[in-house]
Amino acid sequence: MSTGSTPSVPEAWRMRRLREAIARLPRYLLGHWPTPLEHLPRFTQAVGGPQIFIKRDDCSGLAFGGNKTRHNEFLIADALRQKADQFVWGAGVQSNNCRQTAAACAKAGMGCHLVLGRGRSGGEPEPIQGNLLLDYLVGATVEIVDEGLGPALDAKIAAVADLYRDRGKRVYFWDRQVVTPLAAVSYAICMAEIFEQSIELGIRPAAVYGSSAGSTGAGLVFGQRALGWEGLVRNVAPIEWPWDTRAEMAQIAEQTGALIGLDVRVAADDVDITFEHIAPGYGKISPDGMDALNLLARTEGILLDPIYSGKAMACLIADARRGRWQPDDHLVFVHTGGTPALFAYHRELVPDKQTR
Repeated sequence: MSTGSTPSVPEAWRMRRLREAIARLPRYLLGHWPTPLEHLPRFTQAVGGPQIFIKRDDCSGLAFGGNKTRHNEFLIADALRQKADQFVWGAGVQSNNCRQTAAACAKAGMGCHLVLGRGRSGGEPEPIQGNLLLDYLVGATVEIVDEGLGPALDAKIAAVADLYRDRGKRVYFWDRQVVTPLAAVSYAICMAEIFEQSIELGIRPAAVYGSSAGSTGAGLVFGQRALGWEGLVRNVAPIEWPWDTRAEMAQIAEQTGALIGLDVRVAADDVDITFEHIAPGYGKISPDGMDALNLLARTEGILLDPIYSGKAMACLIADARRGRWQPDDHLVFVHTGGTPALFAYHRELVPDKQTR
């Protein structure tokens, strides 16, 4: 239940200080900023209050958009600073991350090789659809492997990066320790945008919701702490890692501060994250995620994805209907993108609508 007065928006000097600190880092512009912050009146009414706003990072402009467009502005700049000419990246076969990274590499004139964990059992061939189709269209080379997300796939990516180095390439690869704090910087900017736009709209958010168990959420938490905002950043995990996710996100947030020269302390207890909406598992559609996706599509014409943003919106709806928030509270939902993945799940999304 919401209690007490609604948190005020941060003072202008704090937002200015954060932006000036981030401006010291090299950045390769890829997106359309700021992304819109929209009120969802019909969706709000359907949920039964509070007042829900959506930060449209699905409209970030690069290959169907999403949160990784923000990340890649700093990663591409870091790669160019190192004179890299080849990315070696990886995740699941329908990775939104890899699709946007491959598109960013195309824009920056670098090669991109993707190491993608198999999404189907028994060695069945992967249908070239959704994000995988876009990977090919923007010129990435693709390798499908059996390793799953986490340490095993990280090790495989590092080994493939070594093979490219042996061929004389200057490689920038998915190194978790290097990549995560740089990526998180971009979502501190997103927090500043949210509050700049909130001032314009005359609203005072009580909470910011988003789908993350890594850099995006760590950046939002870092931005919250750097701006001195007393509201809630609610991270909805799409996956449960084999490590302490809260502690890792707090560490990423502190490393982000070190990168830009702001001494901001973040402890694991400062990270609000829920794992309650992962079931039936990573990469699998949940009934409440489906309901959230359908409700937003049919009230506002905005599309979520079934694995990340759909499950995160299901959490917001559940919190609202449990009475966590008052009807006049303002909530901001960060839409992290993922729209192309819809096409890979078409049979599950509309099982009774097959045409003949």
